Amino acid sequence: MSGGFPAKWISEGRKHARVALRNEQVLLSGLAVVIGVAAAFAAVLFRELIGLIQTGFYGFGHELVASGVSGLAWWQVLLAPVIGGLLIGLFVRYLMPGGRPQGVADVIEANALRAGRVSGRVGLGAAFVSAASIGAGASVGREGPAVHLGATMASWIGRRFRLNRSQSRTLLGCGVAAAVAASFNAPVAGVFFALEVVIGHYALTAFAPIVIASVAGTVVSRTYFGDVPAFIVPPHEIASFFEFGAFALLGITSAVAAVTFMRVFRYSQQLADFTRLPLWLRPAVGGLVVGGIAIYYPEILGVGYEGMDNALNENYALSMLIILALLKIVATGISFGFGFGGGLFSPSLFIGAMVGGAFGIVASIPNPDLSSGHGAYTLVGMGAVSGAVLGAPISTMLIIVELTGDYRLTIAVMVSVVIASLLTRTLHGPSIFHDQLSARGINLRGSHDVAVLSGVTVNDLMREDVSTVRSDASLDDVRQALLGAPGGVVFVIDGRNQLKGSVTLSGLGKRAFARGAEGDFKLDDVIDRSRPILAVDEDLGSVLDQFGSCRDGQLPVVRKRGWPVLVGQLDETEVMRAYNQALERLRDEEHGESGGR
Repeated sequence: MSGGFPAKWISEGRKHARVALRNEQVLLSGLAVVIGVAAAFAAVLFRELIGLIQTGFYGFGHELVASGVSGLAWWQVLLAPVIGGLLIGLFVRYLMPGGRPQGVADVIEANALRAGRVSGRVGLGAAFVSAASIGAGASVGREGPAVHLGATMASWIGRRFRLNRSQSRTLLGCGVAAAVAASFNAPVAGVFFALEVVIGHYALTAFAPIVIASVAGTVVSRTYFGDVPAFIVPPHEIASFFEFGAFALLGITSAVAAVTFMRVFRYSQQLADFTRLPLWLRPAVGGLVVGGIAIYYPEILGVGYEGMDNALNENYALSMLIILALLKIVATGISFGFGFGGGLFSPSLFIGAMVGGAFGIVASIPNPDLSSGHGAYTLVGMGAVSGAVLGAPISTMLIIVELTGDYRLTIAVMVSVVIASLLTRTLHGPSIFHDQLSARGINLRGSHDVAVLSGVTVNDLMREDVSTVRSDASLDDVRQALLGAPGGVVFVIDGRNQLKGSVTLSGLGKRAFARGAEGDFKLDDVIDRSRPILAVDEDLGSVLDQFGSCRDGQLPVVRKRGWPVLVGQLDETEVMRAYNQALERLRDEEHGESGGR
């Protein structure tokens, strides 16, 4: 009889285990632990790979790149990024055909448009390109590639379990949070970065697994690297409440720096395209520029942690801070524009450190006794510029606190970050990630709200009963057509049914009701040719903005671009109804009301 108890317990245990695994939250929480550990180990290996490649180019693998390079010959400093760029260009051409470096923008795209799916092969190849870029001295960061690598691991695990869209997106956030936590030793910031930048909501169904993954990633990171902040910062106190005016001005200055950086980033890509150099040769040319700058200012090489540490400890003069800020903007723009891989967080931190330090020196001149010291402004500037560039004010504030272990300037960081983020959004746009996506023709309002319309095309919602007139129609024909026209719009076509424009009642003006106007009427005089035209196969998420240029909310639909045969009409009301219904379904998924179905 006693022998039956263990068998019964095992049977009951299996039964409860099956029930638990069918519970979405239990399953996601268990997978979050696995993903957190895997993403953290991937981030650790990524950093070690950077050190190994850096040793091959410069003879040392530590992070004090500027100090290490100072003992090398000038030609080695010049040629290391050139040779590295050439090898990277050849690698991408022959081993990643059609590929390119990957980063946070690609993770946002995967979350919004591909249900959290990231290609494993592309992810691993992109990680190697980024590690090689940083090791060779490109002026880029390591956190973005680590985030993409963590997302790749999460996506691979999610596919093994055949999860639905909502669950896959949650696991993607787990990979991102664990990667950020492991990279910065910042578990809280990792959670909020994943939620704020990638996932786009804070529902508990996503929040809990992401927290678990971030904690798991932090445990692995601290076990390997130790529990120490990335920067050792002298203690700072806000000397006077009068300083909050200065912190607000620093927020404005940081916004200018952020916008400048993002525009140089964009123009560098345009410059690379203008040169018409082969894609495989561009990284070498970009490396030549970066190497030339590094001969005189090696602080701009790689992630730049040594330069930031010196700025935080007030080791730079005003002129040096300004020069390094400007050169870092140029070097990072050239590095990305000409095809190196890497992240944007470290460069934005570096630029913010130099801008904040320079501002602090100038702000302290009138009354040094009321200043916290320009080291404090350096810290605040790091948060303000990076928060504005990344479009992530909440997670950036947390990262700054966790990077330095200093909570005393939190209020100052909050003031500057908020002002810089608002101004940057107004003057330029949401973030540099959205710039990267826009350059590919992807326009996301948030990290995922347009995703609800992905897969739905214009053809799915258009109406075919369109009111038309021929291009030689009389005024009376136009009047009759307008009486029954859907949305009050009549489309003008030729003998081959090709769209020529549109006519509305307001466009007719006085001719609509005037007697005797038929004699001198010419339809060509009242045709509106400015109305946007849609193709049947276009994704609804990409055409929402087109309705802003027409008051009546009616857009013509043609067979395809370049073949303007009119086939239908799209009503903005129908699009918004479908959009709202899809948002409701998404909200149900986020709150677990249909996630397990």
